[in-house]
Amino acid sequence: MIRNNVKEENLSLSGQWALAWQSPLFRQRLLVAIGILLCLTPIFPLFYQYIEKREGQVYEDMLLQIIPSVDVSIPIFMITWGMALFTLSKVIRVPRVFLALLYGIIVLNVSRFISISLVPLNPPAGLIDIWDPITDMFYGETYVTKDLFYSGHTATQFLFFLFLTKRSDKALALVSTILMGLLVMVQHVHYTVDVVFAPPLTYLCYLLAVRLARIAPFTDKNQPFTE
Repeated sequence: MIRNNVKEENLSLSGQWALAWQSPLFRQRLLVAIGILLCLTPIFPLFYQYIEKREGQVYEDMLLQIIPSVDVSIPIFMITWGMALFTLSKVIRVPRVFLALLYGIIVLNVSRFISISLVPLNPPAGLIDIWDPITDMFYGETYVTKDLFYSGHTATQFLFFLFLTKRSDKALALVSTILMGLLVMVQHVHYTVDVVFAPPLTYLCYLLAVRLARIAPFTDKNQPFTE
């Protein structure tokens, strides 16, 4: 445990990171998280190209049947990466939260590998490809349409909501979660079930990530690590 009477909020950004770096556990967990993310990077395109080639079931989604498909790629792109940058700018100020978010991203992606593998689905009718040159780099040579259950776009926004600590920031992330869920359905890139199950499954990922990062509850700001 970091034993220091200086409160995190009274330290500069460099001071907070210097304090956190004094903990061998923090250093270990951070390096492990970075290592896992680096290992996952080449796996993403292999996995997504594999699932794109398999056949899945078509889910009869009554709600999508009454929603005309519209290309809302630009709002999706702006929310996706705008909120990513916003969340990073917030959590980087508190190393223990940044660490937990890294594990959240890892657990979320691994859980989607599992859920997508277990629930093979073909894409909804009327699907319109999302324009996102950044995300496409992780998909491989062809556009991926079968990474369906559960919605990664919606889940990521909800993950941001869970890790942001300021009330106004959480409110913004909650709004972005709802908007993202609606937009991916309007684009017909996800079924309703993909969107509805994203928040509860993401919450489970969040609980596991906090445990893996081995941090105290976020309300205990002066004792961020346990060893």
